[in-house]
Amino acid sequence: MCGLSAIFDPRGVSATDIERMNAAQEHRGPDGLTAHIDGMIGLGHQRLSIIDVEGGTQPIFSDDRRCVIIFNGEIYNYQELRLTLEAERPLRTQSDTEVVLRLYERHGPGMLEMLRGMFSMVIWDSRDSSVFIARDHLGQKPMYYAHEGERLTMSSEIKGVLAVCPHLRQMNDAALHEYLTLRIITPPRSMFKGVSKLPPGHFAVFKGGSLEIKRYWDLAYAPKLTGSDDELLDELDARLAESVRYHLVSDVPVGAFLSGGMDSSLIVAMMSRFTDQPFPTFSGEVPYEGYSELPFAREVAEQYSTVQHEITINPSLIKGLPDLVWHLDEPSDPLSVCMYHIAQLASQHVKVVLGGDGGDELFGGYDRYFGNQSASWYAMIPEVLRKQVFGRLLPLVKTGGWYRSVGHQLQWMHQMAFFEDGLRYGKSLSYFYYSDEYRKRFYTDEFLKKASVFDPEANIATYFDAANGSELLDRMLYADSNTRMVDHPVMISDRMCMAHGLEARSPFMDHKLAEYCASLPGRVKVRGRKLRVIQKALVARLLPPSLLKRGKQGFSSPLSYLLADEYRHLYEVLLRDARLVSEGYLRAEAVTGLVDEHLAGQADHGQRLWQLVNAESWYRMNIEGIGKDGLAELIQ
Repeated sequence: MCGLSAIFDPRGVSATDIERMNAAQEHRGPDGLTAHIDGMIGLGHQRLSIIDVEGGTQPIFSDDRRCVIIFNGEIYNYQELRLTLEAERPLRTQSDTEVVLRLYERHGPGMLEMLRGMFSMVIWDSRDSSVFIARDHLGQKPMYYAHEGERLTMSSEIKGVLAVCPHLRQMNDAALHEYLTLRIITPPRSMFKGVSKLPPGHFAVFKGGSLEIKRYWDLAYAPKLTGSDDELLDELDARLAESVRYHLVSDVPVGAFLSGGMDSSLIVAMMSRFTDQPFPTFSGEVPYEGYSELPFAREVAEQYSTVQHEITINPSLIKGLPDLVWHLDEPSDPLSVCMYHIAQLASQHVKVVLGGDGGDELFGGYDRYFGNQSASWYAMIPEVLRKQVFGRLLPLVKTGGWYRSVGHQLQWMHQMAFFEDGLRYGKSLSYFYYSDEYRKRFYTDEFLKKASVFDPEANIATYFDAANGSELLDRMLYADSNTRMVDHPVMISDRMCMAHGLEARSPFMDHKLAEYCASLPGRVKVRGRKLRVIQKALVARLLPPSLLKRGKQGFSSPLSYLLADEYRHLYEVLLRDARLVSEGYLRAEAVTGLVDEHLAGQADHGQRLWQLVNAESWYRMNIEGIGKDGLAELIQ
């Protein structure tokens, strides 16, 4: 796990620019900063030493020095690949990075099909004066770039690009629209107009001022596997164990996040099969009555005799928000608050942790998966009956002060039934954020016009309507794997862990395991209102029964209650005089009305208000230019 900095410019690259990019991302690689300048190519690397600690310093050159690579991530099958390569001629280091470069020399972009791991990379190939960049199958490692004529600037984080391209600090209106609509920002967009994200499973070749982007891997949900549920479960057990074994490849100690939920607990159970000594696990709780997950985590830690480390998180948004926004580079959500602190705890003991990201998208872990099925059944009722009868009765059902109340769920299902296929799924994801209704109230006429050039819900529908799966569940899982997963929990995990120089690995996001799970029939994932059917069967084999009895609970769920006073303060300081209002994006009366309704307990707008607080903080820091210190001073 590291940070990348690279510039290609036929006019030449200055060492100072690479040093600035390195410095902006120093937190990603506290073990060393290196730079290589050779005419029109400049490469920088911030290293977190995991594999070949002594000999893996980057950049790494080919034997004839005509190709050079900088690399971020880990290749878990590099030792197997190495055996084949060394049969031809020895490698100079023990690192996985040199293996990747040697494979590129032999196979070009085709070598990506051989890699099993998480990665982003930049390779300068002087044989044809081209730059090759790539990102792993499911997007665990980031890659940002700015293409300006014959110049290409590349970096692991946006701040690296901005360190040498400050003129790119301009709002991307489409990205703001997408964030408010869906709480994510999907490739190729970023919040900065001139900075792009390379999508997962893609590579790009830059040559002669032209950037060509191609997809090298995709998930397919057909054909489906046959066999009994028990046979499929046995195979899942073996496949997950194999993925965990690969993810333990390291020259430094490895620990695990242990939330007490099914995903992280399964990872810990599998790790115990391959470790002779007790390994460290890291758990946290937010001190709010009824929300602690520590009792469940302790059960798992006791069963598998881990060295358990725990933290009670008493976060302060007022103190922490500037750091969170700075590390994320883009607005996000409260999950980042808790991840920041648990990563900080883990970094005090290990350099590498395994976590449970990706389980929901493999096995069907969200309520919306059966909710959309219910909406499709409800849509079979004649439209006139739904409009004239049920539509008039629904307002009589109280929604209460909670956004997930039964009343809200019924209204959600009713509204979704008037859409079809991918558009329904896109609308279902925006309902609790800034849906059509809220956008009409909140967006100014000017911003509505700007936003009309891009439709975030249609973007979701593009994936949903692709030919990768025929079942409704498969279409939802495919859309989520290409959008919400990579640009929400996975992005947050990368930034919050790297803020502390910690490498986070996710065995559920192994692309071979993902391929197997995509081929599983829907009946072993979601059955009626039962979610994660096959995963729960595996939990029953390996973990305490209490984990199956508990409900799904987000780590950050109680923050809005615990930090109610801080939230109120942030609303007053940031939203009563919002720059997004004065700059013509949002309507003042709508923003203040949302705050007033929420604080009066008339409705639960916590999700939407957090989005506005994040977007406003980001805008003031990055576009208005007050920076991290300026935001800290403002919100005190």
